[in-house]
This record gives sequence, C-alpha cells and structure tokens, in this order.
Amino acid sequence: MNQVLGSAIDIACDDGVVLKGTWWLSAHRRTYGVVIINAATGVLARYYHHYARFLSLHGFEVLTYNYRGIGLSRPARLAGCGYNWRQWGEFDFDAAMRHTIKARPGIPVSVVGHSIGGVLPGYAPSAIHVHRFLTVGAQYAYWRDYPPSRRTRLFVKWHMLMPGLAALIGYFPGRTLNWLEDLPAGVAYQWGLGGERIESRLNPCEAEQILSRFAAVTAPILAIGVSDDEFGTRPAISRAAAYFSGAEVTKVMLAPGDVGRDMVGHLDLFHARHAPGFWLDTLLWLRDGVNPWPGKRFD
Repeated sequence: MNQVLGSAIDIACDDGVVLKGTWWLSAHRRTYGVVIINAATGVLARYYHHYARFLSLHGFEVLTYNYRGIGLSRPARLAGCGYNWRQWGEFDFDAAMRHTIKARPGIPVSVVGHSIGGVLPGYAPSAIHVHRFLTVGAQYAYWRDYPPSRRTRLFVKWHMLMPGLAALIGYFPGRTLNWLEDLPAGVAYQWGLGGERIESRLNPCEAEQILSRFAAVTAPILAIGVSDDEFGTRPAISRAAAYFSGAEVTKVMLAPGDVGRDMVGHLDLFHARHAPGFWLDTLLWLRDGVNPWPGKRFD
C-alpha cells in the first residue's frame, strides 16, 4: 500500500477557514467513484491514510482531511476559537463535498464516516449529493447510551473532566493527557454537555433547519458497530441513524471474532491489520451496495 502517495490540497470553507487535506488518485484506469473519509473526534486524518491507500488500490479516488482545529487544520492559537461539531459538518464536510464534486464532476461520491464523522454530513447542505454512506461506530456521545458497567467512568472522563478542562484552559488538552488530539472548546462542550437530542442546544429555527438537512440525505447507509465498542453501542448507533429519516439505513453489529480479533473497540477497524478482512468487505458496500454481513443486522 505504501506505493500509493496522496497529494496535499487546500479546501476552502464558506466562512473563510481553509482546511488541509490529502487527495488519493485511483491506481486503476477504471474509477468506481470518490470516497470522502470523515475522521472521529480528536483523530488525525493521517490515521486513515492506510485505508485511503487501500481504497485507491481498489479503484477509488479518496479525500482525507482534518477538521478545523485538528492536526494540519489547527490554527496558531487554539484557545478561544470555539469550533464545534456543527461547524465541522455545516462548513468543513460541506466544503470537502463541494470540492470533490467540482474536482470530479459526474463521478459518484461516497462517504466513510467514523464515530462523529458518520453524523456530520447531516449538517451539510451538500450531503444530498452523497451516493453511498458507510458509518463505523457513528454516534454523538449521549452518556446514557454507554454500557451500564462503564457509564460512570466514561461520564466522569468525557462529560465532567473534558468540558471542565476546556473551560479552564480555553481548549481541551487531549494530547497532553494522551487521550486524543487537542480539541477546540466548542467540540469539548458539545460532546461533554450535549443531551439526548443533537439539536438540544439550538434555538427552534436552527433546530428545524438542521433536522431538515439530516432528513434530506437520501444515500443508502450501512451503519456498522462492534459489540465491544463502548461508544458505538446499539442504542447510540440507532439514535444517530434515526436522524437520517430520508435514507434507507441498514444497521449491523459485529463481534470482534467476526473480524478475526479478540478485541476491537472504537478505533481499531481502521488499523492496517484489517486490510485482508474487514477492509475488503467494505468494498462490497462502497462499490456494489451489498451488505457483507446480512446475518448481523439489527433493528
């Protein structure tokens, strides 16, 4: 996979923010389409570069990018910038989608969304143009959806300490704590202080607009979870998927053994060790629209 190299690009958002991304050309003469990879919260785009290379070797062009405030898209001063999940979707993903449509007109554009990356397209007006959608552990961290045995620990860590430190410092120092990348305060607050409904802190007019955008997404969605993922539980995946009311959603829950591992958790499926197994299976959905795990569906 290392023989395939990506090219650095800039992605201009409507509000003037410029994001840093990488474009991967298909290694085949035939191109099945373009895949935009949306990262999890606090995870650098480069974590998904092995998967991007894999997709390019199998006939896709791929766009990876860092959200505002993360990695190469981090401003000189993170404290006080206030970026949040809504902006990551409404401006950042929207810009990535529009950039792709302009760069490859007439080519189908699919999305792979990890964790919050599987929710963000719902904020974006351009998501109506998504061809196919694959999500992995997609949810927005409502604390009651955590497994009961781990709920208290996760609540203290992510819903007390994280927003508290963000308020004290002006951003969340995830890298210093070795939890994840540093986060803009707005993201830390939306994660840590959000409620049962993703639109709970919006005024009625804003909420109506956002809900209508989610409902306007018509791309078929394959929503994948793993049974030992403490974030992407069945209730959490179902809660996020329900917002995409205009799409046909297929929900699948895998066990670690289904992908040849004893443990998987929230991040592991994008590790290169899964190239000969899980990654090959995802091609069936991205290329052909076929669910590789029909016996693992849940409602």
